[in-house]
Amino acid sequence: MRRGWRRTLLVALLAVSRAVAGAAAAPFTVEEVAPGIWVHRGAVADFAPDNRGDIANLAFVVGTRGVLVVDAGGSAAVGRDWVAAVRGVTDRPIRWLVLTHVHPDHVFGAGTVVAAGARVIVGHARLARAFAERGPVYAASMERLLGPEVFAGSEVPAPTRTVAPGERLRLDLGDRTVEIRGWPVAHTDTDLTVLDQATGTLLAGDLVFLDRLPVVDGSLLGWLRVLDELARLPATRVVPGHGPAVAPWPAALAAERRYLRDLHDAVRGLVREGVSLAEAPARIPPPSGWRLVDPDHGRNVTAAYAELEWEE
Repeated sequence: MRRGWRRTLLVALLAVSRAVAGAAAAPFTVEEVAPGIWVHRGAVADFAPDNRGDIANLAFVVGTRGVLVVDAGGSAAVGRDWVAAVRGVTDRPIRWLVLTHVHPDHVFGAGTVVAAGARVIVGHARLARAFAERGPVYAASMERLLGPEVFAGSEVPAPTRTVAPGERLRLDLGDRTVEIRGWPVAHTDTDLTVLDQATGTLLAGDLVFLDRLPVVDGSLLGWLRVLDELARLPATRVVPGHGPAVAPWPAALAAERRYLRDLHDAVRGLVREGVSLAEAPARIPPPSGWRLVDPDHGRNVTAAYAELEWEE
């Protein structure tokens, strides 16, 4: 990899262009956000045939021993382009794949990364069980939303190495070490982060949202606690699961923390007033400054209410 290259690389895919929903797939772009760390920024959008499930940020870290890939995209079609993007930067072997959590936009391209050489698949200790429970529903939904041609061949191999909440797994990539950490229930019950110690870059998965509204699929209270601990990590920049490719750390947490705290306070107030679960979403106005607020804000209110009503 030549350090003198421009920090943004447009990867020219050599395969014949595939038409999806009558339009060719957009070229995959990757950006070097720190030395040896490259990020593909997913679309800030819901799943649709034209994005093929490419709506999450993906990253890879290049070491002298090989490449560690963080997340794999929402379909085999995205996974193939993701592998091509890695190959456009380096010919070092793809050895490791980290799946930051169970959600489909991060995992359904995993089979293509494994086929490209990844033999160590790192996931949360709860990931296999969570995917066994949710996977069939996710797959049916993704095939319907993206189309069978795009989703064909999408699969999620089981982790070969798991990381429990509170556990820290260190991987030696050659000239750099990354620390993979398992977290208690927060955004989901399967959250991992990756910290590149050489550059102070945190690959946060969906524990950090920017631009796109955060989605509560685990525990609101747990997520707020995890954010406090995350903020103490020795990082200088973060790659969020959604939003820009990179942002300053820990300043990047401010908007997400404010939204989740406001959500907590507002929902707790409704519970104390005796407002019903059915009425609650309409009683809390959608926040400003975020994209894709509808319908996720209403779902967040419902999830928060179901959790917080047991506090009172």
